[in-house]
Amino acid sequence: MWLILAVSVVVVALAPPQTEAAISCSTVGSYLSPCTNYVLSGGTPPASCCEGIRSLNDRARTTADRQAVCSCLKSMASSATPAIINNAASLPTKCGVSIPYKISPSTDCSNLH
Repeated sequence: MWLILAVSVVVVALAPPQTEAAISCSTVGSYLSPCTNYVLSGGTPPASCCEGIRSLNDRARTTADRQAVCSCLKSMASSATPAIINNAASLPTKCGVSIPYKISPSTDCSNLH
């Protein structure tokens, strides 16, 4: 399970939730589970992975949602290896998703809304 959430590092790294959010950690994992093989092995991400990234990014519209996703990702990123994090960090570019921050377990996302 930690691998699915480590993959999620790709999508949104925002501050921990300050208000109730609609997106749960299980939802994050569901959207990004098609990315697991890419994150573990590299290569070309499957279309279903990129679709999941785009869908999750589109769904995380409110500050609370983005912060909830970040909270899930950051709690799992500490378990990921540098290779997994690097593969995950490459996914936005490979999938054509623009995010305004660097994907990293050390990202300070408290100033993102």
